[in-house]
Amino acid sequence: MTDLLLVHGSCHGAWCWRDLIPALTERGITARTLDLPGHGADQTETTDLAAISLDDTAKAIRAHTSAKTIVLGHSWGGYPITAAADLGERLRGLIYLCAYVPKPGLSMIDMRKASPRQTLTGKTRKSADGASYRFASEFAADLLYHDCSAEVVDYALPRLCAQAITPQDTPYQPGTTWKETPKAYIRCTQDRVIPPEYQAQMVADWHPETVHALARSHSPFFSAPQELAGLIATITKDM
Repeated sequence: MTDLLLVHGSCHGAWCWRDLIPALTERGITARTLDLPGHGADQTETTDLAAISLDDTAKAIRAHTSAKTIVLGHSWGGYPITAAADLGERLRGLIYLCAYVPKPGLSMIDMRKASPRQTLTGKTRKSADGASYRFASEFAADLLYHDCSAEVVDYALPRLCAQAITPQDTPYQPGTTWKETPKAYIRCTQDRVIPPEYQAQMVADWHPETVHALARSHSPFFSAPQELAGLIATITKDM
């Protein structure tokens, strides 16, 4: 069976894979999850978000992998899965789900600012200490879940948490191991967070057979879990 580790994006947690995991199981894929530092079960009242680093997130991912693991990263998760790939032996593969693919020497925030469209302007709220941010409650549903059911929106919105800024403001230089790791990209053509055209730009030099598209929002794991699972199953067969 395929061993797949699912890595969530900004302000989310392992909870966001609720609907995708059973769809993957039906296809013979063993899907595992984790909460990145400061998220989900790893989030406590005493968590110092200012102390969380990109290296911390990469090491948390690597601790859940082996050479037989395929790691899928959503959105911001593209950064820590890239850094994790450079820690130790080569992973079986990486899948970027409407995710940032690090450009050498740039942070995720640098890349967001370089986007052809600024989709988040005025739609996030920074904490008083400047160490984290959240999606503004009045915009979150439309940004993240516009093609999802009301039940999904009611499930997800209360679970969104603060996102540490330092890991996203840390430049990364992908290494040789990452470059040698098999990779695939799933672009979401109705994404309202990372512009679809920017997703295409990030992987313009990848082999066309490794780049796929879904006519879905930024959260296809909720809006189309069966469709996404089927595409993941196809991709993993070639890794």
